[in-house]
Amino acid sequence: MADLDLDALRTRLAAAGLSDVHPLAGGASSLTFRASSGARPVVVKVAPPGHAPVGHRDVLRQARIIEALAATDVPVPQVLADDHGAPPEVPPLFVMSMAEGESFEPLFDEGAPLKGEVPERFRNAARVLAALHRVAPADLGLAGEPVRDAAAEIDRWSAALQTVDPVLVPGWRDVRDALRRTAPAPMHPGVVHGDFRLGNVIAAGAEITAVIDWEIWSLGDPRIDVGWFLVNADPHTYRRPTPYVEMVPPVAELATWYTDALGAAVPELTWFMALACFKSAATWSLIVKHNRRRSSPRTELEAMAPVLPHLLARATELLG
Repeated sequence: MADLDLDALRTRLAAAGLSDVHPLAGGASSLTFRASSGARPVVVKVAPPGHAPVGHRDVLRQARIIEALAATDVPVPQVLADDHGAPPEVPPLFVMSMAEGESFEPLFDEGAPLKGEVPERFRNAARVLAALHRVAPADLGLAGEPVRDAAAEIDRWSAALQTVDPVLVPGWRDVRDALRRTAPAPMHPGVVHGDFRLGNVIAAGAEITAVIDWEIWSLGDPRIDVGWFLVNADPHTYRRPTPYVEMVPPVAELATWYTDALGAAVPELTWFMALACFKSAATWSLIVKHNRRRSSPRTELEAMAPVLPHLLARATELLG
């Protein structure tokens, strides 16, 4: 990936009245910056330079879904401006408000900024996810969007697994085949965030103030989101020692909070949790692969390598 010219970006944003531009951590498929608009802090998302802004790099597509959800019950930042640039040399970008609070994954991230609000933050996230899935895509002007079903998800992550050292992910093809054999009938498609978990929401105390990181949103079976959320809320998934293991509500309780807020039955969630473990094995195997190619690999990323077989075993266990 080409390096972003930060001075050129600052000059570009200065013309829009933004100053004090500096990077924020995170954002693997787009670059994220904090800036100031007068006294107001804002966030700037920039597509990676040197690439066509398509797929997960299409930051303007991210801005469109955020704008579309602004009038719904889903808390999202306010999109303040966008700039199409001249890709690939001058990448597109958009500017959005900075929501109050912080993002934190209690079962994964280091540090301990949370206290007693952990259980309610998880429950509120389940309610927000249900609010997202209650929205009809047609009401957002998305009726023409392609629909990605569960089978497409299996194929997508299988393609990723084919690119990594098979020693990292032993038996992944067996898990793929088991998922294909047992795939449930699809539900009516909704807006799927694609990476909905506590680390991708902003929260102030227990209140969810914004859902962020819309890089891979799509239309599809909403249970894809639910399975991913539940797996990331399950201490058995990554088995990391954190102060919050005993504070997380049981997965079954979170599923009930979601279905009650949705107002409809949601069958076969265990299968979608298995799919989520398969997806996690795929995404983390890619991260480990790329980390090993660094001149100075990051220890915390390499530490995920031994977890990958467990994720596949967990998927098999969930499939029964």
